[in-house]
Amino acid sequence: MGSRRIDGRSHPRDRHPHAEQYLRGDVDASDVHQHAVERIDQALEHIKAAGLQNVLALRGDPPHGQDKFVAAEGGFSCALDLVKHIRAKYGDYFGITVAGYPEAHPDAISGPDGATPEEYQKDLEYLKSKMDAGADLIVTQLFYDVDIFLKFVADCRAMGVRAPIIPGIMPITTYGGFKRMTAFCKTKVPQSILDALEPIKDNEEAVRAYGIHQGTEMCRRILDSGISTLHMYTLNQDKTTLAILKNLGLIEAANIPRSLPWRPATNLVRCTEDVRPIYWSLRPKSYLARTAAWTKFPSGRLGPAEALSYSDLPDKHRAFLKRKSRAAALARDWAVPIASTEDVKQLFTRFVSGEVSSFPWSEAVEATLSPDSAPISAQLQELNAAGLLTVNSQPAVNGAKSDDAVLGWGGPGGYIYQKAYVECFAPHDKVTALLEKAKATPSISLMAVSLSGHVLATGPGTPASTTPFSANAVTWGVFPGREVVQPTVADFTSFLAWKDEAFGAWLQDWATLYKEDDEGTPMAKKLLQEIHDTYYLVSVVDNDYVNGDIFALFAGI
Repeated sequence: MGSRRIDGRSHPRDRHPHAEQYLRGDVDASDVHQHAVERIDQALEHIKAAGLQNVLALRGDPPHGQDKFVAAEGGFSCALDLVKHIRAKYGDYFGITVAGYPEAHPDAISGPDGATPEEYQKDLEYLKSKMDAGADLIVTQLFYDVDIFLKFVADCRAMGVRAPIIPGIMPITTYGGFKRMTAFCKTKVPQSILDALEPIKDNEEAVRAYGIHQGTEMCRRILDSGISTLHMYTLNQDKTTLAILKNLGLIEAANIPRSLPWRPATNLVRCTEDVRPIYWSLRPKSYLARTAAWTKFPSGRLGPAEALSYSDLPDKHRAFLKRKSRAAALARDWAVPIASTEDVKQLFTRFVSGEVSSFPWSEAVEATLSPDSAPISAQLQELNAAGLLTVNSQPAVNGAKSDDAVLGWGGPGGYIYQKAYVECFAPHDKVTALLEKAKATPSISLMAVSLSGHVLATGPGTPASTTPFSANAVTWGVFPGREVVQPTVADFTSFLAWKDEAFGAWLQDWATLYKEDDEGTPMAKKLLQEIHDTYYLVSVVDNDYVNGDIFALFAGI
């Protein structure tokens, strides 16, 4: 990467590794229109106690439903007041970032031609006053015309502003979101971008691909101009940003560090969470939605079963699962004629072999077998061909280095361990055969449940265990100077909570793909309904991660 950086955390005051944090409303130091001075001080003390040393000081937008900003009684009227207050009370403890507007603040823009020269100059002078009051860094409002940004930088330098100016880049991920954001911010959009988007605006995949291309070319020109830092507005759409950064050569996929094998949440309430059940591996947002009401999140261990209260899937998330791009991908791969379970087996086999790039049990638009399961793809294909329809899996791992490109997580100098895991749907006769073989294999933990809730189980950590059953760690890491980290577990309570969602995918995510007027629809829906009603969901863990062979259990079933 050389001297080029991809965030705004380069100022000498950045003495804490977490220079930027998203905080909940009661500790948001930038939202000055909602808090009087004493609330601001409480927020600043809160983030100081948390070890945070960078503050983004913004006036904030008017409250919802209001057109103009009105200062709260006893509060600040502008970001300049906030900068002055922080410097007066805390000296140099905080690094202060402020906003810059390459096209002037939206309040100064009244027509399609943008701000007048006078309003633009006035906005520059206000930015200069924020810097003179003690701000250290400027992050700009989004823009799509690089010439406008470069002129803004030159104008700032001409006024004596010497602080770093970080361009704010918002990649185009959806057409609707792009139009809403540019309208709200009154952003000028080059005609070439509008012309490119118009014929593809209803094709989400094409818009996303164009956004990656346009973002790459835009950032490349900015970097080539001598700007060494980019601030990416991801809006939780990090894949587009990562694709742009990869195209620019700023990162390599194999070198993106992971603190945990799953992506941690960004809000403060969940920041200590480091344990999750394995069942939602392909539906992490669903897990977040179903645990959103929790006030404490698992740290170090999953916690007692009675504390695990999962909510039903919210309507908002059900709508997310039904979004057009995912529905189109699933329809392409799964809305095909099926007349027997042999056809269903073939579809599952095609997914684990990589021939199909979507999956009803994954919430992603494009879904493939996870990279760590690639070495067991052949065995998974055999299972699916035999009628054991797999929806989740991981291989056994015995001491992989924590910097491994596929398996690594948790930081340098550590070692990663995994127990082999397979989750599948299977008919009752195959489940009973599996159960008998599992009883003869002491290292196997097996749990199976029908749609109606009938449970079959054997082995350690299951309801059949002679000792009180608890969470079974299936992934863990050992690191220098730290306790053992166990971020992924299998447990009976969570398995039952996952059960209804997993069964629901047969009908809500697959059967609904078929068009009512298609000749094969009645047969397909009847078959999927039958599987939904009669099969069991099976979870199998091989606790012997050194010499075990989980697939030997399935042989001949």
